[in-house]
Amino acid sequence: MAGPNHGALGSTFKLVRILQALSLLAIIGMAANFISQMIQHNNAPSEVLVGTLSVTCVAVLYCAITYILYIDDILPFLINTGMDGMLLIALVVVAVVVGKPLSYLDCQVIGSSSVSESTYQLGLELKKSFSKEGAKVQYGNWIGASKVTCYEMKAIWGLSIALCILFAFSAICSICLWRRSKAVPRKSVDV
Repeated sequence: MAGPNHGALGSTFKLVRILQALSLLAIIGMAANFISQMIQHNNAPSEVLVGTLSVTCVAVLYCAITYILYIDDILPFLINTGMDGMLLIALVVVAVVVGKPLSYLDCQVIGSSSVSESTYQLGLELKKSFSKEGAKVQYGNWIGASKVTCYEMKAIWGLSIALCILFAFSAICSICLWRRSKAVPRKSVDV
């Protein structure tokens, strides 16, 4: 399963695709777990988490298909560059939407006595939401519910940022591979 020999650039492309797939699978697992918890409490899941799960599921499928096409040496590099760019845009949106309220949240202070009043308010808000069947869980309330939830959402946010970098890098590798494949081979001159 070595695939085509595109040198260091090709090896870098394969490594980046593997890292993308691993990061996407981690995000899928955490987001799906949160959605499952919300549904178990008879609440509609947060749009932020549903959107994150949708984008990452499409992206992991894309990574698997392009990796197979690359191994078989039939990946259209120019189209791949465009698709990587589109997924980069989608992941930037995910990172911004997920991270906006998280950037102001300090997971260390959740549950400490210095914020007991705000934690109490949050608890009341969540109880109110959970007591209504089919009520929508507000993303901003959900992320502050516990330290574990906060840290897991920050992990999703961090992986989303890392994926932005990885997809930008794979797009650059892909365009370089396309240029290399379109380069006219030099003719050797016999003396």
